[in-house]
Amino acid sequence: MAKVEIRGLDKLQKKLKKNCSLEDVKTVVKQNGIELQSKTVSNAVFTKGYSTGATKRSIRGETRDGGFTYAEGPTTHYAPYVEFGTRFMDAQPFVRPAFKQQVPMFKSDMKKLVK
Repeated sequence: MAKVEIRGLDKLQKKLKKNCSLEDVKTVVKQNGIELQSKTVSNAVFTKGYSTGATKRSIRGETRDGGFTYAEGPTTHYAPYVEFGTRFMDAQPFVRPAFKQQVPMFKSDMKKLVK
């Protein structure tokens, strides 16, 4: 599951107290998590090997830590082999590209809260 780490949390908390509520932060986290999950599902089209669609259907997401974390990803046991490949098959990344695409949007949304 994808994980976003925020550094400088003390400064962020002070700024947030002045400009917005923690509910706004939870909303941004959830919206970006849902967008990330949607992108991961869209990317889960595999052209190599045998594909049943089970990995794509297994991609789930949920809020955690009182709404400050959104965890998403596939739940099939073999999804890491598809994502990273093996010595017998090439990687077909679908989680990492979605994550890399979503990170700048998440950061931008968080910066909007503290301005």
